[in-house]
Amino acid sequence: QPGDVVVEAFGCDPPAYFVERMAQAASGPPVWINLEYLSAEDYVERSHGLTSPQLGGPGAGLVKWFFYPGFTRRTGGLLRERGLLAAREMFEAAAWLAQREIHPLPGEQVVSLFCYDNATLPAVVDALALQPTLLLATPGAATTQLRRLPDKAHSRAALRIIELPYLTQPDYDRLLWCCDLNFVRGEDSLVRAQWAGAPFVWQIYPQSDGAHEAKLDAFLDAFLDGAEAGFAADLRALWHVWNGLSGALRWPDLAAWRRHCENWCTRLA
Repeated sequence: QPGDVVVEAFGCDPPAYFVERMAQAASGPPVWINLEYLSAEDYVERSHGLTSPQLGGPGAGLVKWFFYPGFTRRTGGLLRERGLLAAREMFEAAAWLAQREIHPLPGEQVVSLFCYDNATLPAVVDALALQPTLLLATPGAATTQLRRLPDKAHSRAALRIIELPYLTQPDYDRLLWCCDLNFVRGEDSLVRAQWAGAPFVWQIYPQSDGAHEAKLDAFLDAFLDGAEAGFAADLRALWHVWNGLSGALRWPDLAAWRRHCENWCTRLA
């Protein structure tokens, strides 16, 4: 039986018999929400909160509401549980890592890697290896690709790789909080990386028609609004290369990157 609220994800219509029950609910029609994809594109502000009256079919007379997550006050915003940022401020990264027998060496930057298959990974690993780096690889595509890398023991002497086990969602948050830089993918880890307030690189889900390129640049436009020009150019170039677009591999200044991410997190909150 339908509840008081029905959430439909990404326009995947509920079964007709269920919609018919929604229309016939004795307590009145439920609030029907179509939860859409996260994007920084302009249409999100125009579309968030719009209604779609159902004029025919099993749901005739019902109204569907469009809910778009986003990055401005005119969108549905981003999910953040109560107390998350306070918990992050109280978090002891060294203790959490030590409990998992992970011990960064003095002067070693800590980087997490969560990604899809990515042809740029070897070049990025080589770039990370130019300074002492502890790379924490998540199970799946990240670990599989790292295992396939050609042996460059001499040139990667400053790089250590630890393969992580699967983590709970709360522990994945804590992993992000531990790291100086996080590589994330898709939607959910992107959101959690922004609440972590640390530098991050996003691999957007690739679409065969190239629609992801406009979505990536729309987010970069919003994220880098007001940023110093040199830093913004370096970060955009890095993200483009990581997502298989044209450009040269460039690394933003890490301190400026962290300040920018902390300010962005505060703005989103």
